[in-house]
Amino acid sequence: MIKEGIIDVDVKAVTDYAVNGAYFYAKHIAQNSSFKKVFAVGVSGNEKHHEITPLYVDDREGYKELPNLESFVSFSPNNIREYYTRYVLEEETDVEKTTEQILKDAAELHEYLRTYGTLKDQDKPLVVAGILLALDEIEYGGLSINSLTGDQTPGMRDGDKLMNAIKGRLTRSNVGPDAKKDKLLSEFSIIQTSFRLNEKNDTLGKTPFKYYTEFLNEKVFKNIKYQKTSEDFIGRFYGEFMSYSGGDGQTLGIILTPRHICDLMCELVDVQPNDTVLDPTCGTAGFLISAMHRMLSMADSDQQRKNIKKKQLHGFELQSNMFAVVCANMILRRDGNSKLECCDFLAKNPAKVQLKGATVGLMNPPYSQGTQAAPEQYELSFIEHLLDSLTVGARSAVIVPQSSMTGKSKAEKAFKKNIMKNYTLEGVITCNTDTFYGVGTNPVIAVFTAHEPHDADKMCKFIDFRDDGYEVRAHVGLVEGDSAKDKKQHLLDVWNGRAEAPSKFCVESTVKPEDEWLHSFYYFNDEIPTDSDFEKAIGDYLTFEFSMVMQNREYLFEEGGADDEETE
Repeated sequence: MIKEGIIDVDVKAVTDYAVNGAYFYAKHIAQNSSFKKVFAVGVSGNEKHHEITPLYVDDREGYKELPNLESFVSFSPNNIREYYTRYVLEEETDVEKTTEQILKDAAELHEYLRTYGTLKDQDKPLVVAGILLALDEIEYGGLSINSLTGDQTPGMRDGDKLMNAIKGRLTRSNVGPDAKKDKLLSEFSIIQTSFRLNEKNDTLGKTPFKYYTEFLNEKVFKNIKYQKTSEDFIGRFYGEFMSYSGGDGQTLGIILTPRHICDLMCELVDVQPNDTVLDPTCGTAGFLISAMHRMLSMADSDQQRKNIKKKQLHGFELQSNMFAVVCANMILRRDGNSKLECCDFLAKNPAKVQLKGATVGLMNPPYSQGTQAAPEQYELSFIEHLLDSLTVGARSAVIVPQSSMTGKSKAEKAFKKNIMKNYTLEGVITCNTDTFYGVGTNPVIAVFTAHEPHDADKMCKFIDFRDDGYEVRAHVGLVEGDSAKDKKQHLLDVWNGRAEAPSKFCVESTVKPEDEWLHSFYYFNDEIPTDSDFEKAIGDYLTFEFSMVMQNREYLFEEGGADDEETE
C-alpha cells in the first residue's frame, strides 16, 4: 500500500499488507541492530496464485523495490551475492562478465584465425582444441611457449613442437585404443601441415601459431584449468566460430546446446554421483561436462570422483573433426579416459549399448534431417534408439524441435506409438523461442523413463517455460536475465511436485500417441476473467460489430441474421 509515493507504515497498512509489514520490520532491524542492509520480502496470495515482492532496505530509511520473484532461490547462500550485485548495485555479475569476455575473445580469435591462418571452418576449432591440449603439457615440461621461435627446420617448426606436445598429452591421458589415438592425431595434423601458420608473419613478428598459443594461454586455458564450472568454453568458441564463419554446423543439423539448458536437463532427470550418463550425439560434450560437474560436486570421496571421470561418462560422435574437439574438451577437464567413441549411434546395436549400464540419457539430436525417404533420421527415431539403449528405469531428457512432439508424418506417428508402447513419457517443457538464438528453432525438452510401458492413466506434465528469464542482448546473444534463476527454481519445484502452478504454466493430462505432446495442445484457460479482460472482450466485440455495419452486414447482429443469409 502506497501513501504519497512511499510505502505506508501506518498500523493498518502494516497489518493488512504483506509488503508494508515486511518494510516496517526491515526498517526497524536496519535502524536498531548491527544489520544495516536488509532484504525484506512480502508474500501474498496462495500457493498457486501468489506474488513474492522483495525490497532492499538500509538504515537511512531508504528502500528499493526489486522485481517480483517466483521462489526464494535468489536468497540462497550460493546466489545472494550475485543477486545483490545485479539488483541492488546494478552492476554486471562475474558470470555475465565471464560470458561477455568469452564471446569477445572468441570473436577476436576468429578474426586472427581468418586473417593469419586462412583456415577452413571445420579446421578452426581443431586448431584451438589442439593448442589447448599442447598447453596442458607445459606443467610436465612437454612444451614451452618460448620454444616457438619460428624455426623452419623440418621436425622443429612451431607446429611440430605443438604436435609433439599433443601426442604427449594423449599418451599421458592413456587415450586408447591405438586406433582412437591415431584418429585424433590425424584430425590434429592440420597443425603440422599448415605452411602459413608455421611461417613467421611480418605484422605479428612471430608465427601465427605462437600468437594463437599466447592468446589461448592467457584468455582461455587458465579458465578451463582453474575454474570449476560447467561452462563449456570450447563449445562457446565453436558456436561463435560457426556464427561468424557461416560454417556447416547448421546445415548438418548441429545445434550446440547452451550451458543453462545442459544444466537444467541434468536437474530434470536428477543426475546423481552413482549414475552412468550417455550422450549419443555429444557434439562438444556440453551435456557430459554439465553432468560431470554436477556429479563431482555431489561425490563424497576421491575414489568416487575418479570413477565418475573414468567409467561413468559415455559419448558418441559421428563426425571425426568434432570427435577430436570433444576428446580434447574432456581431456582438459582431466577426463582422459572418458568413454568417447567416434561412431554412428543409429548403427549401433541397442542391446550392446545397454551393456554400458547407462542410467541417464541426455541428447540434442541432429535437427531437421528426417525425410520420408530417410525416416531413421527423424528426431523421434533418435529418441527411440536412445531409450532402447538405456537400462531399465533409466531417465532420459532430450531437447528437440516442437514439430517432433506433434508427429505429423506417418513415420513420426509410428515412432510416437512405439515409444508409448515401450517407454514412459514423463512430460514436455516448451522452451524459450530464443534458446538457440539465430537458428530459428522452437525447442522443447521431453523427459522419459526407459523400458517401462506408458500407463494410459498416467498424468504427464506439460509446461510452458518460454518465459525462462533469458533474453537476447545486442552483440552478445542469449544471456541470463534478471529473473532466470528464480524462474528455473519455480520450474523445478513444479516439475518435482513441490509447488502448484496455474494451468497457463503447467497442465497435467493423460496422453495418447496421436496427441500433440505440447502444453499448447492440452491447455485450457481456466482462470476467472478480470475486469480488464471483460472490458477488452466488449471492446473487441464492438469493434467487430462496427466493422460489419460499415460493410453493410448489420444483418449478422439481427436474430437469425446469419441463417437468413444462408437461405437466400
